[in-house]
Amino acid sequence: MAQTKRAAERPLSPHLGIYRMQITMLMSIVHRITGGALYVGTLLLAAWLIAAAMGERQFALVNQLFGHPLGKFVLLGYTWAVLHHMLGGMRHLLWDTGRALQPRSADMLAWLTILGSLALTAAVWVVGLSLRGGL
Repeated sequence: MAQTKRAAERPLSPHLGIYRMQITMLMSIVHRITGGALYVGTLLLAAWLIAAAMGERQFALVNQLFGHPLGKFVLLGYTWAVLHHMLGGMRHLLWDTGRALQPRSADMLAWLTILGSLALTAAVWVVGLSLRGGL
């Protein structure tokens, strides 16, 4: 009778149970999440533009929805997602040139992406609200 060979024991793939969370890992996850969130936010932007094309009544309705505190919160999140994803893309573009690939540089860029996206979001909203008279 023929003997069967046992499969070689192979190591398990590394995962979060093995690696401790690092800032660059977190940024990769958040970059993917913000990319997905941009799909929903872009649908909201398209709805706003379509409402503007349909007439004053529809446009006022969509503006009223976006003017509600929950609507403003969604728009704030969309603003942050756009800016965070943009800065993350710029970080990846820099890495594509072969620069800032050392762990310390990569970590610094990750923190700058977080802080930059928060600061830019705050700046956009301060300017937007001050132009509208909301501040």
